[in-house]
Amino acid sequence: MPEPYAPHPHVERRYLLLPGIASSRIYVLDTKDDPRKPKLVKTIEAKEIAERAGYSNPHTVHCGPEGIYISALGNGDASGGPGGIFMLDHESFEVMGRWELDRGPQFYAYDFWWHLGHDVMITSEWGTPPMVKGGVIPEKLLAGEYGNGLNFWDLRRRKHTQRIELGKQYQMVLELRPAHDPTQAWGFAGVVISLEDLSSSIWLWYKDGDRFAVKKVIDIPAEPADPEKLPPLLQGFKAAAPLLTDINLSLDDKTLYASCWGTGRFLQYDVSDPHAPVLKSEIKLGGMVSRTAHPARPDVPLNGGPQMVELSRDCKRAYFSNSLFSPWDKQFYPDGIKGWMVKADLQDDGTIALDERFFVDTDTVGLRPHQIHLEGGDASSDSYCFP
Repeated sequence: MPEPYAPHPHVERRYLLLPGIASSRIYVLDTKDDPRKPKLVKTIEAKEIAERAGYSNPHTVHCGPEGIYISALGNGDASGGPGGIFMLDHESFEVMGRWELDRGPQFYAYDFWWHLGHDVMITSEWGTPPMVKGGVIPEKLLAGEYGNGLNFWDLRRRKHTQRIELGKQYQMVLELRPAHDPTQAWGFAGVVISLEDLSSSIWLWYKDGDRFAVKKVIDIPAEPADPEKLPPLLQGFKAAAPLLTDINLSLDDKTLYASCWGTGRFLQYDVSDPHAPVLKSEIKLGGMVSRTAHPARPDVPLNGGPQMVELSRDCKRAYFSNSLFSPWDKQFYPDGIKGWMVKADLQDDGTIALDERFFVDTDTVGLRPHQIHLEGGDASSDSYCFP
């Protein structure tokens, strides 16, 4: 539908952009005529992205100032990095070119978000395509060679202004969720794993004078486990790592959700004070060891775990899927991911509970669900919301 209060009121929410992290293609689908049967209207080939932007292996897509922004893990050839951000024209879907004018020390790429009212972009770090496409590389992980920092940019000048390293033990700084209130300049970043104890963590970035600062505000511990129930990669540690793969912040900036793909925990935090989050409730589903069943299938152990999470704009519904990325799926769930998607509802007391009737089984058609977006907008698509 058109957005009458946007700078371009004729622009409609109608296209799905599907980046292929392995193929480096981007598929553009039109959902307007029938959302149940989207039409492929354009394929952007890897060659075009490499020639016009110098990037490959696209991952994250956001609509933003001047066009469509897309992050890329690779630099367009087999050597790997640096990754970064490129732009598409929002009408023709032509590749406009690389976004960065001065990248400074930034090398790894993954997620990106912004504080539009402050002219600030934030980017996170995963790894180069050779470090990601075949699964996690244990030697590089234990050596602390995956991304471990946050990068801050002058959004208008496309210039790197600050990098904050979280510590070599904090590996894979992935999902970013900024405050939706455009007057605020803080947000949360999820870290997949600590080399010290296999824990996951969530960090807060915030404005401190003219610079940004970060601090760890949430620790999610690993869980002791029988090595025989663990994938080979973790058997020597005798513990199930949480493997925090996604976080999501409600539009009112008061509730943060966290998906622990390894242990099957789906956590709800009160972040009314972002400096002091409080665990409010949780759901358990799937998990490497627990294989917790869904109420709709009480006798069926589930593999995979809460992965990508999406929140409705009214903050009352959370949807999550169970597949990360096929090479990583095979490493942590060697028996094979059986795809599913579920929904959790906000209760009258402010906690969450599974919708016992909502269970989408995609394994029957051989599909593994990953990203979720909701028609008309959601807490991830809408980057800011005026109070």
